[in-house]
Amino acid sequence: MTLYNIKPRFQALLRPLVKRLADMGVTANQVTIAAAIGSLAVGGLLANFYSSAAIFLLVPIWMFLRMALNAIDGMLAREFNQQSKLGAYLNELSDVVSDAALFLPFALVAPFTTYTLVLVVFLAMLSEFAGVLGLTVGASRRYDGPMGKSDRAFVFGALGLWIGVGGVMPAIMFWLMPILAVLIGITIVNRVRRALAEAK
Repeated sequence: MTLYNIKPRFQALLRPLVKRLADMGVTANQVTIAAAIGSLAVGGLLANFYSSAAIFLLVPIWMFLRMALNAIDGMLAREFNQQSKLGAYLNELSDVVSDAALFLPFALVAPFTTYTLVLVVFLAMLSEFAGVLGLTVGASRRYDGPMGKSDRAFVFGALGLWIGVGGVMPAIMFWLMPILAVLIGITIVNRVRRALAEAK
């Protein structure tokens, strides 16, 4: 089970907006690039102004907007005949770049550490790689959980809200990143295993 499963209902809410954007000439690739640039900008703000707890309130706001933009670019591509090979590359590459930009600044917040955040980012990238590789073995692009892209966005959005409102995190929260790393590791195994099963 993963938050990715609620995506169809979220897309239904966005469909009128997507049609309006398509009528205006907005392309899926433009939306994808805008989401990546936005993530880099938010990540830069977090890294430069992390001493101000309130800056982390940007994280839950942007995570929601990013989720919407990710849904919009996919709908524009599929429902308005904008699918392209370039778009496929942009979609996958921008996701891992955005995750890194948004997650790594949390290493500047106690009790998290650089090592654990780098591990989480590395495994997150590996999990998306494992998902895409499903296509190379004759399966679908895998989105299995328990800690997919939407789930990670929810966790870090909640952390941003906590820091932004409360400012200080208890020392026991150090263990959150190792736990996330384990869950992402399970996600990688699930994606590989289920892709192989699907390809048989």
